[in-house]
Amino acid sequence: MKKRLPLFLMIAALCALVSDSELATVEAQKAANAPDSAEQEARIARIENGLLPAVVIKGQPAPTMTVADRMKHYHVPDVSVAFFEQGQIAWRRTYGFADVAAKAPVTPETLFQAASISKPVSALAMLRLVQEGKLNLDEDVNSKLRAWKVPENEFTKEQRVTLRRIVSHSAGLTVHGFPGYASHEEVPTIIQILNGEKPANTAPIRVDTIPGTLWRYSGGGYVVMQLLLTEATGKPFPQILHDLVLQPVAMTHSTYEQPLPKSLAGFAATPYRSGGEPVKGGPHTYPEMAPAGLWTTPSDLARLAIEVQNEYAGKSSKILSQEMMKQMLRRQKDDWGLGFGLQNSGSKLIFGHGGANEGYRCDLEAYAESGQGLAIMTNSDSGGGLATEYLRAVGKEYSWSDFQPTERTVGKADPALFPAYTGTYEITGMGKLTISTKEGKLFILADPLGPDPQELLPESLTQFFVLSGEVTFTFEKDEKGAVSKVRVKAGSQSFEAKKLP
Repeated sequence: MKKRLPLFLMIAALCALVSDSELATVEAQKAANAPDSAEQEARIARIENGLLPAVVIKGQPAPTMTVADRMKHYHVPDVSVAFFEQGQIAWRRTYGFADVAAKAPVTPETLFQAASISKPVSALAMLRLVQEGKLNLDEDVNSKLRAWKVPENEFTKEQRVTLRRIVSHSAGLTVHGFPGYASHEEVPTIIQILNGEKPANTAPIRVDTIPGTLWRYSGGGYVVMQLLLTEATGKPFPQILHDLVLQPVAMTHSTYEQPLPKSLAGFAATPYRSGGEPVKGGPHTYPEMAPAGLWTTPSDLARLAIEVQNEYAGKSSKILSQEMMKQMLRRQKDDWGLGFGLQNSGSKLIFGHGGANEGYRCDLEAYAESGQGLAIMTNSDSGGGLATEYLRAVGKEYSWSDFQPTERTVGKADPALFPAYTGTYEITGMGKLTISTKEGKLFILADPLGPDPQELLPESLTQFFVLSGEVTFTFEKDEKGAVSKVRVKAGSQSFEAKKLP
């Protein structure tokens, strides 16, 4: 289950009653978001008034929701969107405030932390160096690492950690993600992060399964890659990414500098918690730049995706050749290419990635051949739910067969069993979820699902689902017959949450 998702106060710019200054803010946003045609305006309006849930009940019509209502529901202060097709950004939309207290409106130029979308962008730079012969995709990374090397153990005797395995999350490396460092905290060096030494706030990055044998998401692997790229080029990581990716694609509102330079701080959206309060001290600093350090806008992410589409089609080579791009968007392990997650195949191949840093949630999804796609960014821990609802509305409007609600059937359940399911469960290294009952119904509270408890609807006596996400929860008993864990299945991933005493 993703760590990523949140909530906030009323979004005054979207309310019916506004002051003169707030009205000016709304009018300014309308001007910035002005579409090219009446037809396009109508399409955008249908999207804004037709957000869709993750799951619908079989036999019942899918409820539709507005952007304004869902922002209030999730307490998301601002949303910024860029839709692209036919090699260009077709339209952009912004909603709400980049900073609520200052009543600063979000604009298309407002900066957000891209979080894990940083990974495929970093992978592009790595592949560029491979293309230039400075690195090798299938070589043991220890052959070029100097200041630090992946510690060898019984898992690395026959199979090695390679760049191909790192960016396809199959290198056997640990550490799923990073919480970053608050403004008052000391920031560790990359070596301290790799070794899990203070002031690093994550575990040592080590190999604990045989490389190449399984897919397991690892932000830690990208930190290894970050060190390798800096040593191979002799340049700081932000400069490498600027020179090899950001500048060639004209991502003029993007940087990997951490923390964000003071000259750009005024353009950054303030990050908020799912309860509506600002993240203390403002944006966290991520020295783990390759997996989490990119600052950008939806428009710049759209430009990047368009370049990937063009290189895949052989129409451009600003970063990679068509041959190398084809390899990047080819499945390596499960549904993962070299940096991007992949869906479908052939003419409907989709490449994309989500992101979740402290106070930011975002998503980038694009069709490799049709040229269509969407980049959406929010400044809230609960923005992920809203982002996927918006994505489904876009999918419906543009007749995408993907990103549509899943249809499920409600089965019979025995409320007498529910008390045995209640309690707090923990997924090691990822967080907790709480199961409770109320008026004969079962509820779940978990950060990735939003700020409020959600009803668990039964598919069977032991398996349940929620309407807000494509997630199922199956309760399992131990040898004594007591409910001891719940198996959480989110998409193709499965996690075991153990019940706490």
